[in-house]
Formats: sequence, C-alpha cells, structure tokens
Amino acid sequence: MEPRMNIAELAPELYRSVAALDAAVRKSGLDSRLLHLVKLRASQINGCAFCVDMHVKESLADGIDPQVLHLVAVWRESPFFDARDRAALEWTESVTLVAQTGVPDAAWQAVRAVFSEVEVAQLTVAIGTINIWNRIAVSSRVQHPV
Repeated sequence: MEPRMNIAELAPELYRSVAALDAAVRKSGLDSRLLHLVKLRASQINGCAFCVDMHVKESLADGIDPQVLHLVAVWRESPFFDARDRAALEWTESVTLVAQTGVPDAAWQAVRAVFSEVEVAQLTVAIGTINIWNRIAVSSRVQHPV
C-alpha cells in the first residue's frame, strides 16, 4: 500500500488544529484508560491499522493489561469491562457508525446512566477526534511501522 499524501505537509494549519483538539481531549479530565479504549475501538471499526498499532503501543506503555487490549473488539463478551467501559464503548460504536446507527436513544441512556452530561460531551468530542485521525490516516494510506 503506497501512501497517497502527507496531510501534515499539505495542510499544516489544519493538521495542527486537529492535533490541538487531540491535546485538549487528553487534558479534558476523562480517564486515560477509557480514552485508550475508545481510541482503539474506533480505530478498529474504521480499519485504521496505523492508529490501532499506535493506540495499542500507547496503552501498553500506560500499563493497560495486554489481555484487555486483545478483547476490546469483543468487549460485550468479556468480563474485563465495567459499566463505564461498556457504556463508553457502546457510545463509541454508535457515534463512529453514525450513518448506520443514528446514535440510538438506548446508547444515550446507557452512557448517561454512568457518565455526567459534561463527561458525555467530552467523550463525544474524543470519539469525533479519533474518527478525524482515522479518516486522515486511512485516506492518506499512512502505514504503521513494521
């Protein structure tokens, strides 16, 4: 797979703006473990090998159990994920697949049962941000390190 373009070079101000948004998400107060799970799950859904590779490495460096990371794709079937993880992962899937899901009320009710309204807003921006990164990497054909 050949890279198509380097958006960081071609649209540097826009790229820096996405990076600034990502930095703001990291400083938002959301739990870093939760952010790792959300970024990994959205990247899996979007088929972004570069981001999956990066987020697995970052998660491991932050001390997340490798078995948890192996099971993110099948979180519904694993006892490693608590109610907050499950609600966040459900919200991640619904928001990432917005054209298919329409982000149903059931997902909203589940996420609101365990997150404050402010946290849901922050989580939604975090999901949107990783989706931007996934779209940049996939459309540009950015290759993960080998």
